[in-house]
Amino acid sequence: MKRPIFAALAVAAGLAAGWPAMAMEDKLVIVTSFPKDLTGVFKKAFEAKYPGVKVEMLKKKTTAGVKYIQETASNNTSDLFWASAPDAFEVLKGDGLLSKYQVKATGIPDKVGAFPINDPDGYYKGFAASGYGFMWNTRYLKAKKLPEPKEWEDLAKPVYFGHVGMSAPSRSGTTHLTVETVLQGDGWEKGWALWKRIAGNFKTVTERSFGVPSGVNSGDFGIGIVIDFFGFSSKATGYPVEFRYPTVTTLVPANIAIVKNAPHSKNAAAFIEFLLSADGQKLLLDPKIQRLPVRPELYGGPAKHLPNPFTGGIGAKVKFDVKKSKARYNLVNSMFDVMITYRLDDLRAATKAIHAAATALANKPNPEAQKLLDEARALVAKLPIDEAKSLDPAFAAIFKKKRKKATDKVTGRQAEVEQQWDAMVKANYAKAKELAEKAAAMAR
Repeated sequence: MKRPIFAALAVAAGLAAGWPAMAMEDKLVIVTSFPKDLTGVFKKAFEAKYPGVKVEMLKKKTTAGVKYIQETASNNTSDLFWASAPDAFEVLKGDGLLSKYQVKATGIPDKVGAFPINDPDGYYKGFAASGYGFMWNTRYLKAKKLPEPKEWEDLAKPVYFGHVGMSAPSRSGTTHLTVETVLQGDGWEKGWALWKRIAGNFKTVTERSFGVPSGVNSGDFGIGIVIDFFGFSSKATGYPVEFRYPTVTTLVPANIAIVKNAPHSKNAAAFIEFLLSADGQKLLLDPKIQRLPVRPELYGGPAKHLPNPFTGGIGAKVKFDVKKSKARYNLVNSMFDVMITYRLDDLRAATKAIHAAATALANKPNPEAQKLLDEARALVAKLPIDEAKSLDPAFAAIFKKKRKKATDKVTGRQAEVEQQWDAMVKANYAKAKELAEKAAAMAR
């Protein structure tokens, strides 16, 4: 029989204590980065199962959600944090802002790929598997006579100039995971060099992660770098899109956790159990959601149209180190913004000149011009710090402030470091453009 969770006890206790009626309201407050297409389905189903509970979704980007929980910790009103990025949960766990919870649901494996589905320390739980790659609009590519990309390296090719979209890792936890996956899979220097080459082909850096599938679906740009379910859900709802996992990807769980001092902790626990139940997991297969369940039995039935994350084919190349990602989380976001987001026009200009020079030299080889082109490429790839510096706890701790736009002010040591980086990046991109244009002229 359906009934409110602990409603009878709450009413009895409230009457005995003389509480006002408002105190008897049964709520559940969830801080989440997920879109309404996902949260709305679960809110409706959970409220139907427990009619006395009113679910409130506080929609925030992952990084903003982490900051919100940190800033409200002394007077917490949130019950659950629900997002994709495990490194964000590691940040909150490290700050002592999550509560341990022992899941009662059974039938869920310990790992997906090489990654634990649940936090080994017991603070957060995986409810869906997530991989990272790119989606594309098939009509767009056909109209532009563009080939389907297969690997990250393909997105750096001249043919895709102006046809790629992505969000920034500082604006999206899933984008941060994508960036960090390539840095770990290809190595720090090669990974950043690849991201810069890909970014040189960007049409845009979107304000939110949801803006990427929206741009691909509408044909604003042809290819979007996304978490897998954006591609799957777009296709399931009728858009002419496809999605691919490149070789260098990772498979990690999307997570949920009870916030420390949650005011409605019993309701929070009930929501987690519902989310992990067979009925809750089947809701992930809604055409507008299309996330990979953590219950393997579903892949032989209702989830058979989705890739099975338990067969070992996805993300096998990269063993994602969540502690490394956590250690340099804000630093990586700042580097991406300084080198790419806020210098995108400069990077695109240098990239366009490099593409033109490469084409000219392919038609008319010139050793001296080739040296200039190689130098231009090296200038674009140059990094302000090496990987050892990125993992220096004292240096990484400098980066605390997140900027929504280039004109937002940061102060202190972070501002000094970012200004130094920006000066170097700006000069290098300008010089690279100059050298590439000179190389192209020599090859004519």
